[in-house]
Amino acid sequence: MVNRLSALFELQQIDDELDSLEELRGDLPLEVDELNSEIQNIKETIDSNEKDKSESNKTIKSNENEIERLNASLTKFKDQLYQVRNNKEYDALTKEIEHSEEKVKVLTAENVELENKVQSSVTELELVQPQLDELSEDVGGKEKELKTIVGANEEEEKKLLEKRKVIAAKIRTSDYNTYTRIRKACGGKAVATITRSACSGCHNVVPPQRQIEIRGSRRLYTCESCGRLLISPNVAAEVDAK
Repeated sequence: MVNRLSALFELQQIDDELDSLEELRGDLPLEVDELNSEIQNIKETIDSNEKDKSESNKTIKSNENEIERLNASLTKFKDQLYQVRNNKEYDALTKEIEHSEEKVKVLTAENVELENKVQSSVTELELVQPQLDELSEDVGGKEKELKTIVGANEEEEKKLLEKRKVIAAKIRTSDYNTYTRIRKACGGKAVATITRSACSGCHNVVPPQRQIEIRGSRRLYTCESCGRLLISPNVAAEVDAK
């Protein structure tokens, strides 16, 4: 049983050291993630605008070609008006002219709307590009700072993670699950010991009888106040002495 308790206490010590290294990074990882998310959103906006602009320009070009064709047909139809031989031919040409003129009108109006849309896209791109440049510069600086911090502690963190893996492999699955659950609930501190008759985690007094039981190290005990696993000071001292 003592070995089970020792392993849990040693695991907590390693996690404390890993947490300290994590704290050195501060909010930088979160800030970098948020900046990269903003950058990605802007890039998606730019890509969408570029695609809309390209499609609009293609449609404008197609409409211009069609308007040019229709205008050529209109010139031809109007010239033919002076060559008609009866009312039937005149009415047919008149309908063709009206139909073509209406299509020219519709396509011209569509092109005006598309040109306004293209201009709006250009304006928006002009606005977001400086934002993208600023965010890219900002995230570059923070990533460099984070890399420096991580690099300075990389070797130490690697050794701690390897040591943690060895210790965790010695712990029963049920004990490890209990440890993980309490650690998550108690701000990273799952294992505590007794200091001056109190839980070192929450500083609440541990009843005398429970202290005796904990010193006996016959099973896992938890603090009645905070729920942390309580380890005998003797067990803790043996781990510290390693």
